[in-house]
Amino acid sequence: MPRVTSLPALDARALTQAFGPLTVLHGVSLNVMPGEVVAVTGPSGSGKSTLLHLLGGLDTPQSGEVWWAGERVDTLGTQVRAERRAAQVGLVFQHHYLLEDLNVLDNVLVPCRLSGRGDAAHARTLLAQVGLAGREETFPGVLSGGERQRVAVARALAARPAVVLADEPTGSLDRANAQAVAELLVNLARQEGAGVLLVTHDDRLTRYADRSLHLLDGRFTDEAPDFR
Repeated sequence: MPRVTSLPALDARALTQAFGPLTVLHGVSLNVMPGEVVAVTGPSGSGKSTLLHLLGGLDTPQSGEVWWAGERVDTLGTQVRAERRAAQVGLVFQHHYLLEDLNVLDNVLVPCRLSGRGDAAHARTLLAQVGLAGREETFPGVLSGGERQRVAVARALAARPAVVLADEPTGSLDRANAQAVAELLVNLARQEGAGVLLVTHDDRLTRYADRSLHLLDGRFTDEAPDFR
């Protein structure tokens, strides 16, 4: 069942991050509500990767707070944070990062086994929804690039996370597969009640978002993105 809550799926408050003398993020704030899709655009070097690492609990901000579904993340210990990440955050990257020695179903079940959330029946349902019914026992090596990324989408949603962080999720796909995967990700996340933060250079993906934010020099700006 989709989660029902009035809390933001993701809430970031005044995030600042510096590496030595270089400040990469300057007090960045954003939130994503359950079922909402927010796109973040920005050129290389704008701070997008640093922001994603903070939002995913992979790094701790120099200042500011990160919350997943009402729980403050940046104060958690390493082990607890990893457990919460597996339960609350689905991750989709430009490359699928499937485990080649696991079949499709077992790849989708990885976050479920790490978090104790989700089950095989739900995983099979997700695979059917991404067009891979009957391929559960198939290994990644015989799948096309589009099929692999569809498995990655199912995996991201398998543990019923509060939010999905998608980092250029269609960057390695051709136009037709990119559109199909983007639509699947957005539609399934909304169906599951998960928020989506979509980081992209592709203006075609921003049309799937409820709203878009442009990051420039570590700050959100009203300046229109240039996708040329």
